[in-house]
Amino acid sequence: MIDKILKAGEIAKKVREEAKKMIKPGVKLIDVAEFVENRIKELGGEPAFPCNLSINDIAAHYTPSFNDPLTFNDTDLVKLDLGVHVDGYIADTAVTIDLSGKYKELVRASEDALKEVINRIEIPMNIGEMGKIIQETIESYGFKPIANLSGHVMYRYELHTGISIPNVYEKTNKTIGVGDLVAIEPFATDGFGMVKDGELGNIYKFLAKRPIRLLKAKKLLDEISKKYPYLPFAERWVIKDKKDRFILNSLLKANAIYGYPILKEKERGMVSQAEHTIYITEDKVIVITE
Repeated sequence: MIDKILKAGEIAKKVREEAKKMIKPGVKLIDVAEFVENRIKELGGEPAFPCNLSINDIAAHYTPSFNDPLTFNDTDLVKLDLGVHVDGYIADTAVTIDLSGKYKELVRASEDALKEVINRIEIPMNIGEMGKIIQETIESYGFKPIANLSGHVMYRYELHTGISIPNVYEKTNKTIGVGDLVAIEPFATDGFGMVKDGELGNIYKFLAKRPIRLLKAKKLLDEISKKYPYLPFAERWVIKDKKDRFILNSLLKANAIYGYPILKEKERGMVSQAEHTIYITEDKVIVITE
């Protein structure tokens, strides 16, 4: 198990650093996303979720569609968030790229919050105290943490297990401890400090088999349930034609799949993100994506 966790971390770190170099003005988002997902497979892993490329006030949950024309702009603040699994054991990591050069302090706020909370982990660690460290670090830069986004404890084939790592102080008795695999992801903003749901961001999750009348939709649901039974998948992984979007929508309406909404900063503030995955052993905290 530990070998698989460490391998997932090594792949995630390598692909993150390679993809960072691709994010430049004029480059298509889909080219970066597909590079990330294909490179993960080349290195012996599988994507744990579609590559997220969230720009400016979008904090999370955007991945390009199959025919996405979007390109990066020289004013963009880009969050590159990727996940790798090896036999279900997940490494999740993210970095922010400031193409404008105007948001260095905002980027540093989330990066330093991540470093600070990892350096100060004591086992067992109260998750509310972790949130306090993140909050105080981000606020020391004059920005706000995003209060309704959080990190997460992960199990095999499970991105979110119900234990969240808050980005603000919370009074709680919940802790992380030995054996936990934890994604810590501070988000910083110059806006309100909360996100709200936007339109769908081309990311979906299988929920359950449902009675489906349309033959094409039934076939698509069968494919999804076999290929992506546990972890999120991208629209472009399962359809390649505009005409097929209505098939995907029919599965949404039938409650057979769930569509993740884009998460936007409430007052359209700029958002930065930093993320590492840690694995906690009896004698140390291993940052597997560093």
